[in-house]
Amino acid sequence: MYKNILIVDDEEEIADLLEDFLTVEGYVVYKATKGAEAKQILVHNNIHFILLDIMMPGESGFTLCKQIREKYDIPLVFLTALQDDTDKIRGLNIGADDYIVKDATPGEIVARIKAIQRRMRRASFEESKEKNESIVKFETIELNLLTRLLTINDKQISLTSKEFDLMKFFLTHVEQVLTYNGILETIWGYERGDFHTIRVHIAKLRDKIEKETKRVKISTVWGVGYKMEREKDE
Repeated sequence: MYKNILIVDDEEEIADLLEDFLTVEGYVVYKATKGAEAKQILVHNNIHFILLDIMMPGESGFTLCKQIREKYDIPLVFLTALQDDTDKIRGLNIGADDYIVKDATPGEIVARIKAIQRRMRRASFEESKEKNESIVKFETIELNLLTRLLTINDKQISLTSKEFDLMKFFLTHVEQVLTYNGILETIWGYERGDFHTIRVHIAKLRDKIEKETKRVKISTVWGVGYKMEREKDE
């Protein structure tokens, strides 16, 4: 399962090298050098994972990511040569699940892909076990694990795939400190990585919660991680 990977990169040498490594691992690789070509591949094939270059001639990776997210909920990771955190955060904000710098070795990139897929399989297994306990509640927050709907004060809140995973993790560990590494491993499937990814997704989730209720908050435990807790009365 989850063996079809689309690589979108105008640098064909990089795409060819990644294809060699991925093929050895049993993956079926599709390649595109332009956004239009990538979209055609997505229409006609069942793609399970996307590696997307940010800097491409014509339609940028950012633009293509937005268009993909309008139609597909496929794990998408940016391949980037950019070192500016602002650009990386922008990518996460428009729907990327993570990013990998291009100077990473092909072996490291393959390992990252496998880590994400392990998390996906684990999430699917856990979801099947939870059919008899499909609603998680805390204060006025309810999360339906089957429909993936979040309700706060009877108002439905839209969540991205990663925001749902984070919300589920917090709601099943209320009042517990979740470490950066614990979040990274549980949600992204990595044992180690850049915490910028976590911070961006937490900030977006926190904003959605705070707009609807003042009774619950996601607190930062400096240097350690985060905790979902009741807002203390003043």
